[in-house]
Amino acid sequence: MLTYTRVADVSEVPDPGTLLVEVDGEVVALFHVEGRFYAIDDVCTHDGGPLVDGELVDYKIACPRHGAKFDIRTGAALSMPAVRPTRSHAVKVEDGGVWVALESGPHGVSGPNNQAADFRSYVPTNTSAAASATPAAAGSSDPGNDPAAARAVAAAAPDNTTTGETAQPSAASASAGAPSEDAVREWLKEVKDPELFVNIVDLGLIYGVTLSASADVPDKHHVAIDMTMTSPACPAGPQLIADTKRAVSSRDCIAAVEVRIVMEPPWTPDRMTDAARDQLGIF
Repeated sequence: MLTYTRVADVSEVPDPGTLLVEVDGEVVALFHVEGRFYAIDDVCTHDGGPLVDGELVDYKIACPRHGAKFDIRTGAALSMPAVRPTRSHAVKVEDGGVWVALESGPHGVSGPNNQAADFRSYVPTNTSAAASATPAAAGSSDPGNDPAAARAVAAAAPDNTTTGETAQPSAASASAGAPSEDAVREWLKEVKDPELFVNIVDLGLIYGVTLSASADVPDKHHVAIDMTMTSPACPAGPQLIADTKRAVSSRDCIAAVEVRIVMEPPWTPDRMTDAARDQLGIF
């Protein structure tokens, strides 16, 4: 049975409006929209930002840090970079006051004035398939592991007996010669965010790639990668940095890889490619 706690007078919260309240030692964001009250955890599931300080538009609250939006009625994550819901709580109005009962589960409940919404949550549903695709993506960069890729590289080789034209080096063949920035970006597409299962290039995390001849190893190159995170406290940061270094340093033409984390300009969802938006169901 739910235990309700009176958190405010009805008159304390304008319509539309927000109020930060405490229920049984937990911080809760209270919302008043079109005559109804709603309550969700005051925590953005992306990086822990306070939702009550964000912009409220209709039934959507935007985290002030990176713009992730949540449905105040259900707690559902509506936009990147958040992919997990925040808890919603039961709310009732009684004796001129607003009462909230905490929900212990991760997805919240539908209370008397906290009705379920039909907004879509953008949590990836085919995560197992996306995860299993990673080894295949990594292997595709080596023509020796993929007969079709090997034939494609062979077909791209110059044929002086016919046209005399020289084919442009592909990202796959670049590992055997002088690499290009485009080739490095293709290699980096093997690195996927462990929560979103989208590669870091399409997510817009790569700000720049700089190549230079190695001073220590002849015929090899040094690669410097300017990379950002979706938030300064991104828990996947160390893994993404390590995977980025491995994806590039494994090429024969690379002597060393430097990953430089930059937070300016800060990452925003509009840096994602159309491919990433399509994969995440954002239209």
